[in-house]
Amino acid sequence: MRLRWFVVLGLVAAGILVATGLRDREPLRSEFCVAKVGDVRAQVDLEQGQWAALMAAIAQNRGMSPRATTIAIATAFQESKIHNIDYGDRDSIGLFQQRPSQGWGTVAQIMDPHYSITRFYKALAKVKGYETMEITQAAQKVQRSGFPGAYAQHEADSRALASALRGYSPAAFTCQINPKGSGSVAVVIDDVEKAFGKIESAQDRDRARFPLTGKPADIEARGWAIAHYLVGNASQLGIETITFQTKQWNAEDSDQGWTTTDTADPDIVRVSTN
Repeated sequence: MRLRWFVVLGLVAAGILVATGLRDREPLRSEFCVAKVGDVRAQVDLEQGQWAALMAAIAQNRGMSPRATTIAIATAFQESKIHNIDYGDRDSIGLFQQRPSQGWGTVAQIMDPHYSITRFYKALAKVKGYETMEITQAAQKVQRSGFPGAYAQHEADSRALASALRGYSPAAFTCQINPKGSGSVAVVIDDVEKAFGKIESAQDRDRARFPLTGKPADIEARGWAIAHYLVGNASQLGIETITFQTKQWNAEDSDQGWTTTDTADPDIVRVSTN
């Protein structure tokens, strides 16, 4: 009898410990990114947000217009749902379902998002008048899809994402994440430079800053392009905080999006890692 009571008490104690642990543990958030521009709310998953941000950065680095970014995002929405997939129709792969057999590159090259996005923009730049074409028409000139009208269904969301990620809609792009561990500021700087090209930066332990120069409007757009790019890559890079102008994004409180702060700068994007 005594042994039975010990067993019962042990089970009760274990149950209390488990319940306490579950109660104390923070529930995992759903993870996603969203661009809110005007009446449009474009919500994507973290991978989609990461690659859309990279499309915006590479377009800026190449001196291409925000419309080029819209076209690229709309195309990737239709071709792969903005996921870097290793399968598709026949030998189609990657973000844009580019085919090695049609001269887009090797499988390894196409599966590298930096390469595939750059190749897409090179092909788009050869389309005369693409900036004034319907987005569906411009995308079709590059892709030669069997369903050219399908690109149009993604136009509104793609415009919102492009406007935010190119920095023309300040504090309009955010991601809700569950912080997953420590990042490296050196890796963050390398990642930003790989996407945007060589830009001025400075590092101090687990903090980095990207000072900006030029006209106020240019500083604002470029600053928000970098800040939004960092948010889109915060989960994989282990970023803790990002500040610019009067706004701050914090990984722990990422469900709140961008919040007002007194510690940001009008011409410096600041970032810290976990």
